[in-house]
Amino acid sequence: MSTSHFRLFAALRPLSFAVAATAGFLASVPLAAANPHILVDVQTGRVLEHEEAFRKWYPASLTKLMTVYTVFDAIRAGQISLDTPVVMSKRAAAQPAAKMYFKPGQKLTLDSALKILMVKSANDIAVAVAEAIGGTQEGFVTRMNGEALKLGMTDSHFVNPNGLPGKGQYTTARDLAVLTVALRRDFPQYASYFALEGFTNGQQNVPSLNMLIGRFAGADGMKTGFICASGFNQIGSATRNGRTIVSVVLGTDSLAARADATANLLQKGFTTQFPGNETLGSLRPYGQGQDQVTDISADICSAKGAKIRSETRDEVGRMRVQSPYILEMDHDPRFVFAGLIPGQDPQPAQQPEKVATGDTAGGIANVPVPMPRPTSF
Repeated sequence: MSTSHFRLFAALRPLSFAVAATAGFLASVPLAAANPHILVDVQTGRVLEHEEAFRKWYPASLTKLMTVYTVFDAIRAGQISLDTPVVMSKRAAAQPAAKMYFKPGQKLTLDSALKILMVKSANDIAVAVAEAIGGTQEGFVTRMNGEALKLGMTDSHFVNPNGLPGKGQYTTARDLAVLTVALRRDFPQYASYFALEGFTNGQQNVPSLNMLIGRFAGADGMKTGFICASGFNQIGSATRNGRTIVSVVLGTDSLAARADATANLLQKGFTTQFPGNETLGSLRPYGQGQDQVTDISADICSAKGAKIRSETRDEVGRMRVQSPYILEMDHDPRFVFAGLIPGQDPQPAQQPEKVATGDTAGGIANVPVPMPRPTSF
């Protein structure tokens, strides 16, 4: 465990989380029955907990993990390198937010593109990367689906590289766990991309949308996602004492709820003894929702959904996270460079971004800082 993560973990002690209290809290905040989720030990592939794991769901920006896996495979094959320029096309630049607002013809390295994908979840960058490797978006998507089948993601299909709404795009919690474990196992040399606290392009600093990075003991990935039809999704990853656990949580009703659910599930993975020896490979399909993709737009992008999200904010707009395992950062975010190759037009000015098409609801110009719940609970 790194020094910073040790400090985070040690900071839990003043909150008096005795073992019994921890177990009691975890038992008192189960995930909603409607939320598919799964918890997996990466080293063994053992499934620690799962519910609705085979229900078809819209992946939203979790799709970008499939995009990134396909990119890493192309690097491994010698087709492209981290230094290869990625050129913005008109099609890429026209993608809806969240985006970088680069102009057609502008270039950045693949390394910068990957950092932006993981931190900001930029839809324009995803298409530019796809075109750089596949020649066209369609060619790259065909390759994505081929890689998914090789990994055993039998209940997934992708129609674009960024997760924007599209007919025929679906996955399951189980398949996303297969993908996440494969990323950790097959490409450990690229693990740092998933643990970035933010990037800077020289004009603005962009913090990660993953509210566990730097705030949950051992957090080291992976990705968040949102569209109306999917609700708020998150794949979490954390490592403690050499053991890595990943979680998939789908369909929560707010930014705070997905962070809470992910933190609670990961903490449970590290502190609970689980019965059974089911693995991702042995887990058989079960339950409802295997024949059609679940759409929860009516609950999420509605007056009801807006009211729920408003109740998770304080008076200045910060998230009121409920999980006691999400702490305030004990340092300023560390920003790595990710931007245009020098010598081009200046970076575009930061733009306000609209709801419902990008990774978050309501705009991502300033990612809200989570505010932990009171220590008495």
